[in-house]
This record gives sequence, structure tokens and C-alpha cells, in this order.
Amino acid sequence: MTSIRRARLLAPLLLVPLLASCFAEKEDAGAGAAPGSRLRVALAFPPAENLSPYGADATILSRLGVTEGLTALDANGTATPALAASWRREDARTWRFTLREATFQDGTEVTPAAVAASLTRATRARPAPAALSGVTLTARPAGRHGVCVTTAAPDPILPLRLASPSLAVFSPKAYRDPGHVDPVATATGPFRLTKVTGATSATLDRHDGYWGGLAHAAGIDARFVADGTARANALRTGEVDIAEAVPVSQAATLDRATRRETATTRTTSLLLNTGNGPFRNPATRAAARAAVDTSALARGVYEGHADAGTGIYGPAVTWAAGKRVTPARVRPGAVGGTSVTLATYDNRPELPEVAQVLKQQLEKAGFRVTLQVREYSRLESDALAGKFDAFVLARNTLVDTGDPVAVLAGDHTCHGDYNIAQLCDPRVDRAVAKAEATEDTGARQDAAMAAEAAVLGTDAVVPLVHQRIVTGVATTVKGVLLDPYERTLVGPGTRR
Repeated sequence: MTSIRRARLLAPLLLVPLLASCFAEKEDAGAGAAPGSRLRVALAFPPAENLSPYGADATILSRLGVTEGLTALDANGTATPALAASWRREDARTWRFTLREATFQDGTEVTPAAVAASLTRATRARPAPAALSGVTLTARPAGRHGVCVTTAAPDPILPLRLASPSLAVFSPKAYRDPGHVDPVATATGPFRLTKVTGATSATLDRHDGYWGGLAHAAGIDARFVADGTARANALRTGEVDIAEAVPVSQAATLDRATRRETATTRTTSLLLNTGNGPFRNPATRAAARAAVDTSALARGVYEGHADAGTGIYGPAVTWAAGKRVTPARVRPGAVGGTSVTLATYDNRPELPEVAQVLKQQLEKAGFRVTLQVREYSRLESDALAGKFDAFVLARNTLVDTGDPVAVLAGDHTCHGDYNIAQLCDPRVDRAVAKAEATEDTGARQDAAMAAEAAVLGTDAVVPLVHQRIVTGVATTVKGVLLDPYERTLVGPGTRR
């Protein structure tokens, strides 16, 4: 779940789909503009890690316009300039990035030394940011305006990788505490954090030294509201100007003029624990997969605001369908009253209902299902530790790097750091490694789809639906940034 975006890089790295509806309403900030009204925003996910940029909280910072990295992603998934105005590949393992003139929110200059130190700190984070899964890199200053980034092995997608919210750049002041990165007034984006009240709210003011021009809004008053109905109600009653992730059950209650539906690369899946419990048995996993009716979820729970699951990559990844490989699967085995624990979280309000429907479908097939629903921050550690037999997860398949292979490596390999299914299959690891090593665009896409088939063939992952996100936006608000990667929401041109 950051802020980082804009212009061109090597066509061979265009591994993501063209999405014409993405980045809706984007407008430039007005140079020298006087401060406008403050924006009131309701976000779905409270901070789970003290606003650390190295985990899920990174996208909170990017969506509020706090953070930036060296590069960004445009609507086509191309790496574009952000803090780096340009870059070039020096050799197979080294890229040189030329920095633009910019200042941190604490007033200090963005220098090559500061950028290199920030990237180095990210490489030392534990657990490692998902964007660095399987990658070893070093960064060093190069002259007055350059930063050289070298990887242990050739990395053809490095400019995409550096667009990750988890690789945002902070001033030296942010690292005074060795155990924590303090994002308050230390980043480079158009809005600076001034106050964070636990998991309840955050206050931001305009960053008057922003390199991209003064933001139109004077600041942002953000509230963290886990309950989706409460977010929708806050928009309806005029308490907030923007409400993210409006539940589909609430979408019809909003005035049509305030509903924005965005195609995303987010897939909701059923993850089956292959490491311990009943789903260690491939035939039992196959029985669970066979019991699931995905079309009923798309039509019923999502009320048509989603497509039935077809794979790890959905329709928003436009090249995927034509390259999809049919997975080889085992035959479903007998269930015989097998007891399983199914868990999910309520930050995305459709997920508990999805889990309830899955419970009914699995019980119809002969499973005995115990359902657990909690707020995500209270569930994540148990999920990653393999304490549930099954888990319903909504995952943006291109969120970490914009590269379709990254989610496979991070979520479905033996050493993946977000491997909720506890999957460790040599065939999957070989297929993912082959995809990671492939540089040509078309060949990399082919290898990614072969790896997808290897993952689906284990039945550790059952794709359920491919989501469209509904955002509530007051009719007085302009310039909201709605993108398929769910990294942006408020930017310099957002105003009311």
C-alpha cells in the first residue's frame, strides 16, 4: 500500500498495461498560487507500522502527497522522472540518476549524499521492503547532481523498482532514531506531515518549497476510518471531501456525480496455507479451489464492480489474457469434514462478505469452516506466520515495483517476504527466477505468465475477483489522482 510518478524510460521496460482511465483529473499545481482551502480526507487503513515507509504504511504517505522517490510510474506503468530528472544505464549492473534541484520539507537540500544514504537505509530495513525482494543494491553519490545505483546482478527494471513507495527519499533528520524513520516534515512531496495522532488522524500543511510548484490546497486533514460505511457517510454529510475505498454496498447511495470508479490491478484471492494444516495436501487444496464459484462473488458481493477471477493478473493488465497459460492441476480429493480456519480483514468492507460466501461454498463441499475477521494491523503478523489455514487477501499485483514479476517473487516463492500461503515449490521458484532474469519486454511477459501458471497449479492461490475501486469525491473537489496502482490520491493540483 507512495507518492512517486512521471515521463519516459526505455521502451523495453514497459511491462505494465495501458489504462486510459488512470490518473483521472490530474492537474498541474499553480506556480505562485495562494493557499486554497484545506482538504478533508478519509482513508481506509490506519497506520500499522508507525508510518514506516518500509511496509504497508508507505502507500499512506504517498497517497497523501508526502513522499517521493527517484522515479515514478505514469498511467502506462512507465518509469518517469520524480526526484531524478533523468537517468541512464552505465553498464549491466549500474545506473546513474541525475537529480533535479529540490529541497526536503525541513528546508535542507536534496543532495546526492542524502539520496544515497536514504536508499542505503532502505536496504538495511528488516524485513526488507517488498520492492527489494531478492535484490541487493548499493547507492553512492556521483558528482554534484548524480547518484549511482549498482545491483549485485543485472536488474533491467531498476527504474521501475525505485518508483516504489517503500523507496521514498527522506532527509538525514528522518534517521536520527536508528530504529525508526520519522516522516514528519522530512520527505519531499507537496504536503508535509506536521502531526500524527496515533491511528486516528494526521495533519499536513503545504510544502512551500516543493520543486513541482506550490500545491493548490493549504493542507490536508486526514482521518483514518476503517469502517467503509462510516467513510461513505462522512462524504454524504459533507464531513470529508474525499473518501477512499467506498464499499460497493454504499456506492449506490452516493450521488452519481460523487462516485469515481477506477480499474485497478488489485486481485482478491483465497490463499491456502501449504506449510501446515489440512491444506498441506495438494488434493485438499484442489477440492477447495473446485468449491469456489467466483462469478457469484463478482455478481453478488461486488454488485458488478469487479470481474470474476481469471488469474493473478486481471483484465487491467491488458496483455495478460492473450498470454495466459493453462495450469496443470491435481484432481480434487475427498474432504470428509475437514476443519479449516478462514481469516480476513474488515478494512476493505467487501472482504468479510466474500469470506462469508466462501465459508458457505466450502461447507457445501464438505469442509467445516471457522471464520475470523479482524482489522488488518491486528491480523497481518498471524497471517504471515501461517496461523490460518486460509486467508482472503486483496492485493495490488503491481504495487511494489510496477513489474508483474515482483508480486510473484514476493508472495509465492520460498524466500518471499509476503508469502501468506507459505508456498515453497521448486518449480515455482525456477519459473519466477527465469522471469526475473528476462529483459526483453515480450519475453518477460511470457515468462511471467508461465510463472503464474506454475503458482496456480499448486492451488495455493485461488483468484476470486479483479477489483474496481470506488472513490467518493465531493463535487467541489478537482484534481484527485486516481491511478490503477493505488499509490496516489492527493497531489499538487488537488483542491476545493
